[in-house]
Amino acid sequence: MDFRNRHIVHLDLDTFFISCQRLIDSSLIGKPVIVGGAAERGVVASCSYEARYYGVHSAMPMRMALRLCPDAVVVKGDMDLYARKSEDVTNMIAESAPLYEKSSIDEFYLDLTGMDRYFGCFKWTSELKQRIEKETGLPMSFGLSPTKTVSKIATGEAKPHGQLQIPFEQVRPFLDPLPVQKIPMIGTSTYKTLSRVGIRTIRTLAGIPEEVLVRLLGKNGSTLYRKANGIDPAPVIQYHERKSISSERTFMRDTMNIVQMKSLLVQMVENLCYQLRSEQKVASVIAVKIRYSNFDTHVQQAKVAYTSCDHVLIKKALELFDKVYERRMMIRLVGVKLSGLVMGNYQINVFDDITIINLYQAMDRVKNRFGKHAVQRASSLANM
Repeated sequence: MDFRNRHIVHLDLDTFFISCQRLIDSSLIGKPVIVGGAAERGVVASCSYEARYYGVHSAMPMRMALRLCPDAVVVKGDMDLYARKSEDVTNMIAESAPLYEKSSIDEFYLDLTGMDRYFGCFKWTSELKQRIEKETGLPMSFGLSPTKTVSKIATGEAKPHGQLQIPFEQVRPFLDPLPVQKIPMIGTSTYKTLSRVGIRTIRTLAGIPEEVLVRLLGKNGSTLYRKANGIDPAPVIQYHERKSISSERTFMRDTMNIVQMKSLLVQMVENLCYQLRSEQKVASVIAVKIRYSNFDTHVQQAKVAYTSCDHVLIKKALELFDKVYERRMMIRLVGVKLSGLVMGNYQINVFDDITIINLYQAMDRVKNRFGKHAVQRASSLANM
């Protein structure tokens, strides 16, 4: 694939949660700020650059963060606020960009290929950035290059509040001196593996034969080899926002087995929450539906703080079931629907307990490897 004529932009809202909090409380400007939970068991969801200066970073236990930066102002996160601001930015991008992809609550990819015939892509993106910052008050950085990977790395190098263009002929000179951790898919475990064999810069990684990397890292070795050499054919995928997900079950025989129905609800919510986390989304509305044997259908719904956490939504689903099941008749169908979906990471909604965050991460890793039914609550097994 010829990358020479591609123009891919990566837009990233700088310290998004912090910036949102500063919009509603200007006294936070210029101070080290941490968005997260209680000091004893909380975790850092986001932190300002002033806090990062002291070594604080996302996903760090709050207790450790406050030891590093005792003067930090700790703010409890507001997912509703973040979702509204993200939607404002999304709408502005949708009005202007010919093709865009929303990859998370605060990150976007734009494909401007072909626009260089009529506009300078860098100038066009710079003007979009300025308009977003002026109208929303949220600082933004961007990178422009022939590929998604290089553009994302360029954005990281441009931060904070910067912009950087990497033309095709400058891709390798730009990547080569950077540490391998700059490649988005390289986490702590992969970095340790590479570091043990002396691979610490992208230049070194790019020079290793692809088959050697495959033996070292499995199939990810091929992907890393290509990305280190500036090769990334991944397209910008047009963004279509799905507003809800649901699950329902029609029983072969009408039933009044409440234990079975509640167990089924737990399982449904578990699976839907796993799907949300896999897609990096959170929900703000949950509804429970039942259909009686005479085909009368009833629904109860409730609004919740944005979340994709099983324990929060399971509790609400069971409460709604108790409200909707009033007639004590035989039931033929039961279902759950999660709606009001927005892009977001479930971790930012669990501000108070790092143990719960670690539990969900561990469960999702097992499900990713062995399937969504590999780990389930005991309470969901009665209907199996």
